[in-house]
Amino acid sequence: MKRAIFPGSFDPITLGHVDIIKRGLTLFDELIVAIGINSAKKYMFSIEERQGFIENTFKEETGIKVMVYEGLTVDFCREVNADFILRGLRNPADFEFEKAIAHTNRDLAPVETVFLLTSAGTSYISSSIVREVIQNNGDYTKLVPPSVRTSK
Repeated sequence: MKRAIFPGSFDPITLGHVDIIKRGLTLFDELIVAIGINSAKKYMFSIEERQGFIENTFKEETGIKVMVYEGLTVDFCREVNADFILRGLRNPADFEFEKAIAHTNRDLAPVETVFLLTSAGTSYISSSIVREVIQNNGDYTKLVPPSVRTSK
């Protein structure tokens, strides 16, 4: 069984994330959407809200699990027996950042990182942009799945 994790904070999940997850399902037998906890980060949405957004978005998909983890991503990979990390790339800056992390992860554990380019229609979307739009009372509904649209 090919199992991958798609790690992130998902604060909140965006249509860009949804795109990568759906396309990742065609590559892996099981995809674990892994919500990482970073104690140094201040989140807009609680861990329970973020987990609910993802679970509601993919409630019809049997190949997706949603889990929360803390610590190194490669340690979580070992814990859940995942041999792959899935990451989305929006632009060249994402690639340079993610490449360094992928090399480090491979040095720490026998885990391969698989990169997917975001679709052209979602490449401009990031969780930080969505949070900014929400904080300024803008229309964020075109940037997120329906499960997030009813939350604010």
